[in-house]
Amino acid sequence: MILITLAIAGACIGSFINVVAWRLPRKESLVWPGSHCTRCGKDVRWHDNLPVIGWFQLGGHCRDCNASIPFRYPAVEALSAGLWLTAALANPTDMGAMPAMFSICAGVTLISLLLPLVLIDLDHMVLPEPICRVGVLCGLLTTLIAASHLGRAEGSALMLDHLLATAAALLAMEGLSAIAEKLIGQPALGLGDAKLAAMGGAWLGLSGISMAIWLAVFSGALVGLAGRLTGRLQPKQAFPFGPFIASGIWAVWFCGSAWWWQELQSLLGL
Repeated sequence: MILITLAIAGACIGSFINVVAWRLPRKESLVWPGSHCTRCGKDVRWHDNLPVIGWFQLGGHCRDCNASIPFRYPAVEALSAGLWLTAALANPTDMGAMPAMFSICAGVTLISLLLPLVLIDLDHMVLPEPICRVGVLCGLLTTLIAASHLGRAEGSALMLDHLLATAAALLAMEGLSAIAEKLIGQPALGLGDAKLAAMGGAWLGLSGISMAIWLAVFSGALVGLAGRLTGRLQPKQAFPFGPFIASGIWAVWFCGSAWWWQELQSLLGL
């Protein structure tokens, strides 16, 4: 039953994430007006606004003006539902021992913050600071709650680790951006990437965010190399790095940083 509930709730949140990804970069209200066709302006009927199902029952077109509705909308809703399900299977190790329901609630919160950042970065190559700021606060609040279930010394150490990780990730990414800009003569990382890394530090701690950034750099380098070899990316052409950081953060949350470090050591034969 909990998996069905997570899937439905995840799809509904995915519908709202579509709104955030469309309106926030355009500085439009996220709550008013309600869902409407961007071509004719007609309100979407409630029964046409059901996540995933609504798009298929409309045949991918507006009921009023027959304008095409991008497949991205149900795809994001389905992706959000699937990611919410993965939150029930996640094994985060960077918050200490957490009750199962608390772990799930924390996981779906993290997913719901990362997904709009990924979509907006893919569309506009920008990571909105308000979402990153909320993500940092949610991460530290989650850490504080997790720390309260531990002993005084262990809880204090956990909180300190995540506070240091937040600051260290921000400074490290800003430093890397400055170094890369001097080496190649143009910005390689945006300040939004640094703020997303800080958000990851708040959720994952020092060990976790270190692994998340390593995964992001490795996967980003592979995609960049493939893009250059296939001609899809021109020399010095920028591409969004936020999705790689976000994927690294969720990969570490899902498996736990300890698992990733063990796999890395095994890969290197250590």
